[in-house]
Amino acid sequence: MRPSKPKPRPGAGASMFWDLLTFERLMTNQVIHLIYWAGLGVIALIAFGFIGTAVGVALREELFMGILLALSVLVGGFLVVGALVLLWRSFCELYVAIFRLSDDLHAMRQAVDAENSVRPQPPQS
Repeated sequence: MRPSKPKPRPGAGASMFWDLLTFERLMTNQVIHLIYWAGLGVIALIAFGFIGTAVGVALREELFMGILLALSVLVGGFLVVGALVLLWRSFCELYVAIFRLSDDLHAMRQAVDAENSVRPQPPQS
């Protein structure tokens, strides 16, 4: 279970700014969300392209053959768009998982460092 994030102290803005500059605190969650939605927007443009292609094929060809070709282009296009959405989602989730592992390892390292600093050192002879 992840520990709760500490509440910011008054005047902690400089500390937060320094954490961002030194990569102590990462902005990956916000950036990944933006990248995810931008990627979905590109995939939506691809879907509209497939719809336009299907309409173009339907208008260019003969009546029955055009509808048959347009339907196959439309179904194939939506299958490709569905696969792209699943791949994009899994790609973004992989990055979120990697960064969360990094955060957890950082917290574990801080806990071990704190434990080692509290434990009294045995006298050396």
